[in-house]
Order: sequence, then C-alpha cells, then structure tokens
Amino acid sequence: MKTAIDIIKSEHRALAAMLSGLSAFVDGIAAGKFEPDFTLLAAMIEYISEVPEKVHHPKEDDYLFPALRKRSASAAAIIDDLQGEHHIGPANLAALTTSLDNYRTAGAAGLPAFRDAVKAYVDFQWQHMSKEEKHVLPLARDVLTAEDWAAIDGVFAANDNPWEGPAGEYKQLFTRIVSIAPDPIGVGDRSPSHREGAQ
Repeated sequence: MKTAIDIIKSEHRALAAMLSGLSAFVDGIAAGKFEPDFTLLAAMIEYISEVPEKVHHPKEDDYLFPALRKRSASAAAIIDDLQGEHHIGPANLAALTTSLDNYRTAGAAGLPAFRDAVKAYVDFQWQHMSKEEKHVLPLARDVLTAEDWAAIDGVFAANDNPWEGPAGEYKQLFTRIVSIAPDPIGVGDRSPSHREGAQ
C-alpha cells in the first residue's frame, strides 16, 4: 500500500504537470505559437479546480493536519497558513474562471488579463505545494507515530488518486487534456481541422 506521503507527492506531481501545461499553453498563445482553444483551457482549469478542492485538500485538512497539531505545537503556524490558503483557493479559482470567460468574450484583447490571472494562480499553487513538501512532510515524518501513520495512510489510500486511482475520474480528465493539448504540452493534433473548441 502506498503511504500518505507517496500519495500527496503523486497528487502534487499531477497538479504540477497541469499547472505547467496551462502556463506553457497560455504563453504559447501569447507568442503566436498556438491558437486559443477554450475547450482545452476550460478542461485544464477544471482539473486544477477539482483535484485540489475535492481530492487533495480535504484529506490534509481532516486527517494529516489534525494529527500534526496533536503531536507538535510548532506545527500550528505553518498549518494555519496552509489551511488559510485552502480556504481562499476557491475564490482564486473563481477569479481565474471569470478571467477565462472574459477572454473568451473579448478575444485577443482579453489575453493579457487572462495570462496574468494564470500566472498569479500558478505561482500561488507552486508556493503552497512547496511549503507542504519542504516543511509539513518532513515534520510529519519526525513527529507522527506508527499508529498515526497507519490511520492516515489508510484514509489516503482509500481515496481515489487522481494520477493512478481505480475509479479513474481525474485520470480520464488528465488523459483527455493530454490528448488535445499541442506538442510539446500534450500529443494532440493542432492542425486547423483538429482544433475543436478553438476560436
């Protein structure tokens, strides 16, 4: 059975790949390398919305963080910080979605604002994941007991992993995105006759 730390890192890798792909695609549109494809952009934003909010953060908030608070008084500050970021995540995503809608309506004139919104969201998520991997996971290794880990590992393993989970909901979305994203982001055919959703 994979450990909770293995699953957290796997989820981080999946999310990081999508964030990198979104940034690269938007930068490519701005550079004239890619045509804007709003179907692809919406799917990417769906992924970075669904995986953290429905799969990743609840397991941390409900299981990992409470165990850390119990075992280490020094964990309180970083956990408070991370949970505050979890709390504002939906508002940040709503702003990103609104920016995409504005871009779709305004056309090329809306790209700079959307690109800025993407950069702000991606930077926010990178910093958030970095805090978890540099501070929280090492602390968890040091202070949590074998009994703590048995409970936490079981809960994390019982949830679908968006990268490899048996239910495959997010894996299917990830695969669909990769199949329509242009090379080198994905493997999609970006010739004009295959740009479904492009405008």
